[in-house]
This record gives sequence, structure tokens and C-alpha cells, in this order.
Amino acid sequence: MNNPFCFYTQLHLIQLLGIRTKNLIELLAGIKQVPPSSIYYHTHRILHQHQTLFPEPPNDFAYWITNVLNIKELGETFASVNIIRFKKVEELRSQFIKILNEYVIKERNSQECSEGQEFHFMKCRSFVLPTLYVSNNLKEFVDALEKISINSLFFHIFEARIQLERDENDFSIWFKSINKDALAQAVARLDPYNITLEGLRRKIIALVKRYG
Repeated sequence: MNNPFCFYTQLHLIQLLGIRTKNLIELLAGIKQVPPSSIYYHTHRILHQHQTLFPEPPNDFAYWITNVLNIKELGETFASVNIIRFKKVEELRSQFIKILNEYVIKERNSQECSEGQEFHFMKCRSFVLPTLYVSNNLKEFVDALEKISINSLFFHIFEARIQLERDENDFSIWFKSINKDALAQAVARLDPYNITLEGLRRKIIALVKRYG
């Protein structure tokens, strides 16, 4: 095979942007001005840092609105945003801006959080590094997928698709390139936002064994 799959991993450097907000107006202004890496961080951080599912809102904005400002309805709206359907961070940003704009205009809510509970915008710088794992066929791919780190899996499923604005995750792209279209579609249909990363690893391995 002349088209091997090279597994990469990533390291993260979290940075405070020096932008903090105490109400919805300031949150809206912050979402408008921060770099795309900040929007990505605040919507994907929980997925990366937790290996078990838990009943907290799926993004930092929803958590802060719900638990700090105590605006439950708006928090639920933020939490209900289906992140997986957005292929670009800017599209996701626009959706949050739309939701906030409509709420602020309608409700005119000027509620502020207590001192010390402000929302602090952060961003994540990612450093992509090659691993030792290269797969020339599906058997080698499964062997490697069983061994790679969570950081590597997260990169190929989430980071590469959204940060690099690719239409699909890296695995599906490679499967198509080796004429495994059914497998590519099956992996692309997985909802990685409603499963742990270890669970996702097991599902992908099972699909490769089924369709390969």
C-alpha cells in the first residue's frame, strides 16, 4: 500500500487571554473578539479532559450561564447546540452570537456574577507531533489504534476536523483513500460528542473489524 496512515499526537499549552466577563453583554463581546482557538477550547475542553460522561453542560459557556449567572433557560439553549454539525469554528461562534443577541434583545438581562466568579476566556495552543505508529493496512491500523494515546485519538477525531477545517475526521478520510467507503461512512456517522474517548476507540476498532 502506497498510502500509509501516520498517527500524530498533540501537546497543549493553555493561555489566559486577559478577557473576563461578569454579565451577558460582556460575554457576547468576548465571544465576538477572542481568537477561534478560544471558542474551540471552551467547547471541546470537557471532551478532552474527562474520560467518563457526566451530567454537566457540554461547553464552558453553558456551564457559566447556568451555574454562575443562574439563567437556566439560556444555559440550556447553549448546552443544546449540536457542536458536531459545525465544520468550522467560525460557524460555531456565529451560532453562539446569534443565541446571545436574541436573548439580550428580548430579555434585557443585566444580571452580573459575584466577584471572583467572572468568566475568563482562555485559548489552547496545540503542538502536533508524529508518533511511532504508521499503518499500511487495516490490521496494522487496529494494532496502532489500540496503543495510541488519548491525545492522538482526540487529534484525529476532533482537532484535525475542526481546527484544520476538514470535512471529515482523519480516519474516515484515510479509509476512503484505500477504497473502504462503507467503513469510512460508518466511522463518520459516529457521534463522538456523546461517548467517552475510550468508548470511541472501542467502537472504531469494532467497525474496522466488521467492515474491513
